[in-house]
Amino acid sequence: MPRPFVLLESVDTPEGPLELRQRGEQDFMITIGKRVLMSSMVHRSEVAVAERACDTIRNRPAPRVLIGGLGLGYTLRATLNNVPKAASVQVAELNPVVEKWCRGPLAVLTKNAVADRRVQVVLGDVTTLIRKAAAAGAPKYDAIILDLYVGPGTLPKGKRDPLYGGEILRASFAALTPGGVYTVWSEEPNESFESRLTYAGFRGELIRAKGGGPRHAVYRALKPKK
Repeated sequence: MPRPFVLLESVDTPEGPLELRQRGEQDFMITIGKRVLMSSMVHRSEVAVAERACDTIRNRPAPRVLIGGLGLGYTLRATLNNVPKAASVQVAELNPVVEKWCRGPLAVLTKNAVADRRVQVVLGDVTTLIRKAAAAGAPKYDAIILDLYVGPGTLPKGKRDPLYGGEILRASFAALTPGGVYTVWSEEPNESFESRLTYAGFRGELIRAKGGGPRHAVYRALKPKK
């Protein structure tokens, strides 16, 4: 029988307690309201969403990368492993305790990725950074990587989707350099999201991540070079 997880810390959020649990030396789990958000045992799709983005920009000498969501740090570590030393990587994270965990007990999972000199953690909503970069004359990103615990879905007609709706996808398109890439972790494929990507101007593709989960998928969407 496997050993039970031990609660390391719990903080209140509007969605319920956000909790970090540990079992053994390198087995961790983050939950919210008793729902498992991420686990160190299953993280292949979190790595894939970064690798697929970096495949597109790896020949750029000093790429600017934006990651939405810090989580256990796997997406950040995979990004750092696949970009040059002159790269800059911003990570937008809503909850400061997640950054604290990644600098503390979770650092063992990623060789303390958040301490890398290329990394800047920004506490706040990733869509705020996207909209800033979308403004005329603002510095653009070469890659935008979203690894949020809620992926794209189909919403009732008339309901706005602040993370994956048409408006923020158009802003993401504008926030990228020519030939830039936008990748998204998703619980499962979603045709409605695929249509929104196309409408925003992207050339998108669905990639299955081996070992990521029974239905987990990665979307990679490219901004044309011209």
